[in-house]
Amino acid sequence: MRIHKIIASGFGTGYALIAPGTAGSILGVLLFWIINYLFTGFHIDSRIILFLNLFAIIFLMILGTYSIKKVHTQWEHDAAKIVVDEIVGVWIAAFALPFSWIYYFYALIIFRFYDIVKPLFIKKIDQMNNDWSVMLDDVLAGIYSFITIQTLLHFNII
Repeated sequence: MRIHKIIASGFGTGYALIAPGTAGSILGVLLFWIINYLFTGFHIDSRIILFLNLFAIIFLMILGTYSIKKVHTQWEHDAAKIVVDEIVGVWIAAFALPFSWIYYFYALIIFRFYDIVKPLFIKKIDQMNNDWSVMLDDVLAGIYSFITIQTLLHFNII
């Protein structure tokens, strides 16, 4: 059970006294930056990096949802200390961005906006009240963020 608490809480960032979701998102963007820093340092082809990023997102989404299911036996539904979903969401937001801190920062800010405001179907998924809904509302916020950032990049707004 301990490993599931560590995963679900984003290595403990979910225990932050103020804004645990933001703390988890910051950890997520830092981890994604470090992963991509290592990949680029080894001069791995950018297509392989995209594939590895996609694999990491899917792997953490499945592992995180399993850990959420396990901790729900002791923690309330979608407890504030569960932040693995924020990590996955911000990874989706940062997917395929140019490797630069400013773009990762934009991914963090735009993701947090969608995650907090919960527009369109995000709120409906959040209200579904099951283990997958905890993860999927942040996945959708990450997808909205990804679309927003890629559109801004396409039109040279950022």
